Amino acid sequence: MSHEPVLLNEVLVGLNLKVGETVLDATINRGGHALAMGRMIGPTGHLIGLDADSIALAEAKTNLGSLECKKNFLLGNFRNLSSLLNSIGVTQINVALFDLGLSSEQLAESDRGFSFQHDGLLRMTLVRNVSDDTLTAEEIVNTWDEENLITIIKNYGEETFANSIARAIVDARRSGGIKTTFDLVKVIQSAVPHWYQKRRLHFATKTFQAIRMTVNDELRALREGLEGAWRVLAPHGRLAIISFHSLEAKQVKIFFKEQEAEGAGRQTPRHAIKPTRAEVLNNPRSRSANLRFLIKS
Repeated sequence: MSHEPVLLNEVLVGLNLKVGETVLDATINRGGHALAMGRMIGPTGHLIGLDADSIALAEAKTNLGSLECKKNFLLGNFRNLSSLLNSIGVTQINVALFDLGLSSEQLAESDRGFSFQHDGLLRMTLVRNVSDDTLTAEEIVNTWDEENLITIIKNYGEETFANSIARAIVDARRSGGIKTTFDLVKVIQSAVPHWYQKRRLHFATKTFQAIRMTVNDELRALREGLEGAWRVLAPHGRLAIISFHSLEAKQVKIFFKEQEAEGAGRQTPRHAIKPTRAEVLNNPRSRSANLRFLIKS
């Protein structure tokens, strides 16, 4: 399993897993966190893994085959968490974990189009089987009007040069369209100042993030997933969220504060947990991770 689970020890300590509990990994991917959690709940426990990526889910099933606990692997987005759990007769869980980051495997697959470091088709969707009805990054950059492009790049990417990037995208597609990730990178590069291209953060990062979030409707899906998990969480159940950028973190903080205001739960600790320097050096992907816990009353 090449994917390094982020903040693994901190997740396990904070969730305080007990033998026999029912645990939901709402973003199981290849099963890094789930393997450790499954060992802690033992043979009488129940591990449920969700993922929108069918290949990742299949790999998780293989990677977790040695676990003695009861296991269910469900294909779908966590925004549909309630109906997915209903499909296997589960109405209550003790623990839920959401790891909101893309895996290194997903970023490395050029045909997914998630990374500006690999040339590939402009898809950016978590769904493996892309149909005519599936929204893709290619459709967004080649058909959406300039105002809509500005809106998503500015709001979801928090990109300073959203206006000039959107304008460059519209101009570029008039001469043959934007078909690949490298096509899009070149367009973004043409729209930002030279000094901006020399910064540590790659100049295409925020635009790619914005388009990916739009393709997968990530913020609305996150809210729906949190609400669904909270409904089925048992009294004194624990919810853990690992976020990787400010918009996700804000959404999580808002949800947690709402539950506290209603007396439905409490954050512990009060602050986000960050990876240690040693973890960041070993796994640079963890650098921007923030872990928060909410305990149900």
